[in-house]
Amino acid sequence: MELVVAPDDPRAPGVRALLERHLAFTRDTTPPDHVHALEVEDLLDPAVWFVSARLDGEVVGVGALKRLDGGHGELKSMHTAEEVRGRGVGGALVEHLLDHARSSGYRRVSLETGTMDAFAPARALYARAGFAPCEPFGSYGVNPYSICMTLLLEDDRDPIGDGSS
Repeated sequence: MELVVAPDDPRAPGVRALLERHLAFTRDTTPPDHVHALEVEDLLDPAVWFVSARLDGEVVGVGALKRLDGGHGELKSMHTAEEVRGRGVGGALVEHLLDHARSSGYRRVSLETGTMDAFAPARALYARAGFAPCEPFGSYGVNPYSICMTLLLEDDRDPIGDGSS
């Protein structure tokens, strides 16, 4: 079985179906005023780089990176099909999006996710990728339903991180 993560069209039938499952999940688990998931049309914004993960051609995951400014991006619309959770799809999506962020010159990537139990696997995935809790950013505010996390990307000019380069 081959997993391929690549840019995709959020309007494509299989992709749209998984995005609709993502939106239904967020609406079912989050109070209405605290749902921050992007609609399919919002994923067409030029500031958004959207990808899907396909396992043997079948869409099993989606994710996006939204440009906030020249050096800061936000992970959005991350979702893995329930039937393949725990098989590395989410990690492959995060890795792919972070690679794109680095190659696009971002210095930081942040995200917002839920605090409810249903979002515990997502929070664990992000923590494994190096994200740490942070203050709300952008238009997010402090509330009991959200947690913001951020990751400072390594500077390729100083791979050791000791300032000697």
